[in-house]
Amino acid sequence: MKIALLGYGKMGKVIERIALERGHEIVLRKDEFNTYDGLSTADVAIDFSVPSAAVSNISASFNANVPVVSGTTGWLEHYDEMIALCNEKKGGFISSSNFSLGVNIFFGLNEYLAKIMKQFDSYKVSMEEIHHIHKLDAPSGTAISLAQGVIQNSDYANWTMDEAKKNEIHIEAKRIGEVPGTHTVNYDSAIDSIEIKHTAHNREGFALGAVVAAEWLAGKQGIFSMKNVLNLQ
Repeated sequence: MKIALLGYGKMGKVIERIALERGHEIVLRKDEFNTYDGLSTADVAIDFSVPSAAVSNISASFNANVPVVSGTTGWLEHYDEMIALCNEKKGGFISSSNFSLGVNIFFGLNEYLAKIMKQFDSYKVSMEEIHHIHKLDAPSGTAISLAQGVIQNSDYANWTMDEAKKNEIHIEAKRIGEVPGTHTVNYDSAIDSIEIKHTAHNREGFALGAVVAAEWLAGKQGIFSMKNVLNLQ
């Protein structure tokens, strides 16, 4: 399979290594200094860039009839535009805040716990995410996905990084050293606390998940998620 890498930072290089190990060919390594030459020859594009570049990368892929796996976060105000373009071009698209198998299992656990806790209003939910100091967006896309998972399965209406109102989920974002990613969901009452936590030890899980998603998406049309890729429906 021919892969275009849109974004060639630390994650892009890990994705490249794993893709090559799995027998794939890299036809484009796109960073801020080069063009999209080679994109149209790809079977699939993997976008792990920066928020300011994501929309251009995804748009260029759809316009070149190349399906896209995007793990870039911080650009979701343009998500509906990209979905519309994907549908117009009859493209294929997977956008996820986190591609690791463990995190996607964690998403399911979070939603299940939220359904249980909905009936116990003495508990207040909050979240904490910790990432490396180079991460540009806060809170993380994974933390936002976790908050949305709670909101969809409870009476909470929104998340905030400020002081939370009764129907809001407080998210605390910390940037420390080279931490790959730690996410904690906490339900706290006057009597006790319930906590679920996912800790990434390195970038390998994110990269492998992105390559697996790309393998799954190649040749498909439509809007998909990691639940489709991992059959977690």
